Amino acid sequence: MSDTIFSKIIAGEIPCHKVYEDDQVLAFLDIHPISEGHTLIIPKEAAATIDALSDEASAAIGKALPRIARAVMQVSGCEHYNILQNNGVPAHQAVFHVHFHIIPKHADGSGLGIGWKSRDFDHGKGAEMARAMAAAIGG
Repeated sequence: MSDTIFSKIIAGEIPCHKVYEDDQVLAFLDIHPISEGHTLIIPKEAAATIDALSDEASAAIGKALPRIARAVMQVSGCEHYNILQNNGVPAHQAVFHVHFHIIPKHADGSGLGIGWKSRDFDHGKGAEMARAMAAAIGG
């Protein structure tokens, strides 16, 4: 994987406004925030997309996310927030190092806006897909 702005932040080559750090995770304020308190959480392990991330790094992110979300809420004053994680260019990923956004939704309307266009669900195809996914996971 090539150097990214996040790998340079982890290496200390680029400064950040650090919110949290442990052996496997770094969290810092986004310098292009959608709303006040917008925070990024990244694994220190280099992986472009979540499917390439190790179970250990994923578990470390999962352990840190709730604690960081509580701090974002407490300090920014938001009661609501989105957690966003994109994988690949068509899914709007711009930095090819796994990262999660905690984006506060404030009373002034700032925060993430999402257009959710749900589709009809075919239960037969759904059952087939669920079986195939379970087999792919090993379940």
